[in-house]
Amino acid sequence: MAPALLKSVFLFDLPNGFEWIIIIAVFLLLFGGKKIPELMRGLGRGIREFNDAKDNVKKEIEDGMKEERKPSSNSTAATASQEQAHS
Repeated sequence: MAPALLKSVFLFDLPNGFEWIIIIAVFLLLFGGKKIPELMRGLGRGIREFNDAKDNVKKEIEDGMKEERKPSSNSTAATASQEQAHS
């Protein structure tokens, strides 16, 4: 009962073997054999740039968190001089 319910909800099924062959054939016809390597190379570059940007943002956030945890030497010296002035 559950698979029939899922089919009625989604109205479509995932492509099976023959349908994948048709999809690949249409892809080849649209882009040709010479364009596909260029498309894949561009896709790879895009994924690589996205991952690099993601890693850079993650590193900046981690560095910012480390800086928050460490009190700076200037603020420690200023606090010490203020305590001496109040004594």
